[in-house]
Amino acid sequence: MTLSEEAKGRLADVVELQPTKNSELQDRWGVESGSEVHQYLENELGDYYFRDDNSLIRATAEANDLVDVEPGIESDPDSDGAPSRIRVPELQAQIVDVLAGPEEESESVVSVLHSLREAYDVDPSAEDVRSGLQSLRRKDVVEVEYRTVPTFRLAVDRDDLEVAVAD
Repeated sequence: MTLSEEAKGRLADVVELQPTKNSELQDRWGVESGSEVHQYLENELGDYYFRDDNSLIRATAEANDLVDVEPGIESDPDSDGAPSRIRVPELQAQIVDVLAGPEEESESVVSVLHSLREAYDVDPSAEDVRSGLQSLRRKDVVEVEYRTVPTFRLAVDRDDLEVAVAD
């Protein structure tokens, strides 16, 4: 199957963002709906992606070899499968930097938002912070604890994780 330049670019997005959801690809690709994303994946990239047990979109090994981008997540083979390197947007990198560590008490979205404002002089919306935390959760970098509200903390030691900001 020969891919167009657009399809190769979109496949690179799948490789970079994996594990991902229709909504993240919708934002990246600038399309109108998750349905459009699904149709594109099925019609143009069907041989190069799959959905895992949690219905998250992942690239096949062949897709990883076809495009010249680093995968969004890498694990150290000597570790327990925890991620050792991630490529994420700048806000998610900042979240990793300010979020409570694995041994600390988990934090609410609002607490993380305040920490980001103090540390980086940024003002993201609470929804952007929540979305970033959930994306990091799908990458197994963040874990959630349900109390009165969902709270979050790193699932890996900060020192054992290399975070690169994706372009």
